[in-house]
Amino acid sequence: MSAMQEMSDSDKEGTPDGGRDAEPARKGVEVIADEVKRLPNGPGVYRMIGRDGEVLYVGKARSLKKRVTSYTRLQGQSNRIMRMILATAAMEFVVTQTETEALLLEANLIKRLRPRFNVLLRDDKSFPYILVTGDHEAPAIVKHRGARKRKGDYFGPFASAGAVDRTINALQKAFLIRTCSDSYYENRSRPCLQFQIKRCAGPCTGEIAPEDYAGLVSEAKAFLSGRSQLIKKQLAAQMETASADLEFERAAIYRDRLSALSHIQSHQGINPQSVEEADVFAIHQDGGQTCVQVFFFRTGQNWGNRAYFPKADKSLEEADILESFLAQFYDDKPAPRQILLSHALEEQDLLAEALTEKTSRKVEVTAPKRGEKKELVDHALTNAREALGRRLAETSSQARLLKGVAEAFDLETPPRRIEVYDNSHIMGTNAVGGMIVAGLEGFAKGQYRKFNIRSEDLVPGDDYGMMREVLTRRFSRLLKEHARPEASAPETDSETAEAEETPAAAEMPAWPDLVLIDGGLGQLSAARETLEGLGIADVPLVGIAKGPDRDAGREKFFIPGRPSFMLPERDPVLYFVQRLRDEAHRFAIGSHRARRSKDIARNPLDEIAGIGPTRKKALLTHFGTAKAVSKAGVDDLAAVPGISEAIARLVYDHFHE
Repeated sequence: MSAMQEMSDSDKEGTPDGGRDAEPARKGVEVIADEVKRLPNGPGVYRMIGRDGEVLYVGKARSLKKRVTSYTRLQGQSNRIMRMILATAAMEFVVTQTETEALLLEANLIKRLRPRFNVLLRDDKSFPYILVTGDHEAPAIVKHRGARKRKGDYFGPFASAGAVDRTINALQKAFLIRTCSDSYYENRSRPCLQFQIKRCAGPCTGEIAPEDYAGLVSEAKAFLSGRSQLIKKQLAAQMETASADLEFERAAIYRDRLSALSHIQSHQGINPQSVEEADVFAIHQDGGQTCVQVFFFRTGQNWGNRAYFPKADKSLEEADILESFLAQFYDDKPAPRQILLSHALEEQDLLAEALTEKTSRKVEVTAPKRGEKKELVDHALTNAREALGRRLAETSSQARLLKGVAEAFDLETPPRRIEVYDNSHIMGTNAVGGMIVAGLEGFAKGQYRKFNIRSEDLVPGDDYGMMREVLTRRFSRLLKEHARPEASAPETDSETAEAEETPAAAEMPAWPDLVLIDGGLGQLSAARETLEGLGIADVPLVGIAKGPDRDAGREKFFIPGRPSFMLPERDPVLYFVQRLRDEAHRFAIGSHRARRSKDIARNPLDEIAGIGPTRKKALLTHFGTAKAVSKAGVDDLAAVPGISEAIARLVYDHFHE
């Protein structure tokens, strides 16, 4: 992006913040009209910024001047655009060389800044890939997720880890490539079980010549790269040749490899004949929500599918949402040769050009009208409808439960964000506090937080003190990062009121509408005192005490200023609160166990300055255990390869203060 030129208010008339403070009453239209005077006619990306510095919207344009000029009038705009214009207090711009460059930058900024007026791609966790390693003389085939730091060839994406495991399992049978770690490979003196059951060629012990193993790896890469039919034809020809030469054992090997490749395709559902490599997208809207269903086809095989539910304004058309979704979807992953869509896009050619430029090979984007490709899109559309139907049913059920929670705990409105807190420890050791979050769309696992208890003044096992520390850290940070929402007087200007409209009900707010504490009156009192000490008195608090004999269904609930009470045994709200409490308990216990395991795995040698991994390994190899090292004399320590007399004295002094 070297050709980009950053433009902002600070380039013109003082600082942006200064401008906002000096003229807080300026309407959005006036701000935008003032910016237009200095804009070029070339392509670029613009950001609309609110009064508090929040990025409201990110857009791209072939001509910045023409596009931004369209925002200088309110007539003919949709309610969404009108609200956005009126809320704008400043704008920032990036000039690009081409419109394709602007499209790619726009997608990147939307994913990073998450403006509330844009279509937002949610649940964007990384996909698993198959990696054929390239940093070892005998490449391995492994599952990979995350940054591509390791040298090798990556194939995917797969919709799930299970799909990767099944494919690797079949590829082992077909190509006999190892799946073991490099360290395991280096320490083999005889072939392992994988060789015995004919899932590895045994390169570790020389059971196969390096050049022959390289040939197997090359065939596997070709198969994963889309040349599956060619590989199958070659194997079939080799099987026929071996059979004609009466080498039936060798022919049986080729037969088994062919069977393994056929097994991959037979267990992948739809396997198109005319589509080797493509992603299929279908979008469906209903009930104010949107579902985008994605199917991945590689090497003529279905590598799985995934449903997405992007956040988008109800007024947007399906094609508009899909267009923005696609640009964000491919922001951090390579595009296949073909992208098949359920809806034709206005800027379909531009998207294809941008993805072609990004991947350095031709990418075709089409909305097929007939044939097998149309059948694939229709199948994806059916899945999108069904997935959205299930989600709407779940959301409706969740909404009823949240309404019941509001009635049970005297809340004015159903909570959009519920936070549940629990602590976990063993006799005060490895103490961890856990916070889970739930809302209209169920558990928001991306917003869970764990708190390693740091205070050295706490008496081991002081649950009240732990709760105080957790809540102090959580809400101090919340006060710092997110201003507490306050009730404001009604707006007299209807347009301005509409511009400051709160986010949609389904959007998760930063502040909780309800805090549940796993504990009785004592825990609740500690929580209330902690929040009041921070100046927070209006967050509803509820304590959940386990029933007699810790029976589920006999829980007591405590609310400040109200007698304790119980909910009816078969009340759906009770089951819902139990699920929340159990999830918080599971999360806190899991975090505690992880911390405890880490402590158990810690070695006393790690505490000695100057003892790195190499010297530590040498000492443990020589003496067997850290305990044996601690009992060794200076001369014995110095006899270890790589340990000098000075280092030996250092180790000895550490254990004999």
